[in-house]
Amino acid sequence: MELFSYFTSISQAMLQIFFLGLIGFVLVRRKVLTEEGLSGLTNLFIVIVFPSLIFWQIVTKFKFELYPQWWMFPILSLMITAVGLLVGYLCSSNLKDAHMRREFICLTGFQNSGYLPLVLLRWIVPEKHLSTILIYLFLFLLSFNLVIWSWGVYFLSARTSRRFSLGSVFSPPVVAMLAGFSFVALKINACIPQYILSPIEMLGNCSFPLAIVVVGATLANGYTPKQLEKENILRLILAKLLVLPLLGLVFLNYIKLPYLIGLLIMLELAVPSATNLAIIARKYSTQERLISQGIFFTHIVSLVTLPLFLAGFNFIVMRR
Repeated sequence: MELFSYFTSISQAMLQIFFLGLIGFVLVRRKVLTEEGLSGLTNLFIVIVFPSLIFWQIVTKFKFELYPQWWMFPILSLMITAVGLLVGYLCSSNLKDAHMRREFICLTGFQNSGYLPLVLLRWIVPEKHLSTILIYLFLFLLSFNLVIWSWGVYFLSARTSRRFSLGSVFSPPVVAMLAGFSFVALKINACIPQYILSPIEMLGNCSFPLAIVVVGATLANGYTPKQLEKENILRLILAKLLVLPLLGLVFLNYIKLPYLIGLLIMLELAVPSATNLAIIARKYSTQERLISQGIFFTHIVSLVTLPLFLAGFNFIVMRR
């Protein structure tokens, strides 16, 4: 009964996420939100709102002595990305189109590591543990953002249209993380007055609903039903939403980790493909064919698979 209750709570959270995303989707389809408007909304989230949440959480909640193994989460992120890329590489071995294969590998290896976990954790984790797991998430995102905005751009653009640039990895969320950790290390965070922290906190709290509205709008803006790649979409769903979370369940069944760390691992392995890939593909790739469809369908199917695998993880924890 506890397992069913947990599954129900996750499903309800996913439905809330779905309806928030539907708002963004409908706004774009009805042309209330134009492509320029979506770009502005996305920039607002990436440049201001999300970095505000990251910075506020770190300077008010993080202490190095409370998280002595903080370095473990960036390494964990690199390992999960490497496993995803490997699964994508193996599952696309018979694809003859080299560019299509690169898109498939990226869709499998790079997950919606920030938007969905950010909102889902807000609903399924008790308030007393929320700050802790959000710190874990931000530490996890540090390496993920470095990889997707550097190597990911380089690989997806056929490794010829764009040179690898260290400067490209310092996106606003990464800068906010580095600034936050620097403030904590130098103990500057204790000197920040409340009249500055409070507006930053209010901006950061907008991240939870705004993130999903942006996801829904991005899916509506990027997906076109022409030339549907049915076989490759089915293969992607199998690799991304079944193989990877199954590997996670097997791993967490034999390696007993603290609950919050295990939950983060399971969540990152079970979420759909990264919406950032649509932005990267539109900006740097000249012949995007699978990215938009892959993002769209993995998000739709994850409404079913994500609650199932999170409930499976909870069942494993309950058996111990």
